[in-house]
Amino acid sequence: QLQLVESGGGLVQPGGSLRVSCAASGFSLDYYTIGWFRQAPGKEREGISCISGGDGSTYYADSVKGRFTISRDNAKNTVYLQMNSLEPEDTAVYYCAADSIYGCSDYLLNNRDFGSWGQGTQVTVSS
Repeated sequence: QLQLVESGGGLVQPGGSLRVSCAASGFSLDYYTIGWFRQAPGKEREGISCISGGDGSTYYADSVKGRFTISRDNAKNTVYLQMNSLEPEDTAVYYCAADSIYGCSDYLLNNRDFGSWGQGTQVTVSS
């Protein structure tokens, strides 16, 4: 059974950094495309980054480009999202999701059916 568990969320001051993790069990992450999404109260879910299975190509939404970095540790079967220069607008519940189809782009991140989702981790950016 495919399972994803996010961790690492918390409270951070504006300008600070946080790293959230997405640990997988039941499958090998390097054969799946992993997407990171977030949803703030009263807003639609936003796809912010992904890393493709296979070649590990990545994509970032404009809202996080240059501040966030996605990476994959195959030995730990974990995908990370390093978040720097955090802003209050980054406050949201962050989710990771897995899909067996390779490829990563704005269209693929926001129009594919990610079959497996984690439970989410809260990130709050506030002074």
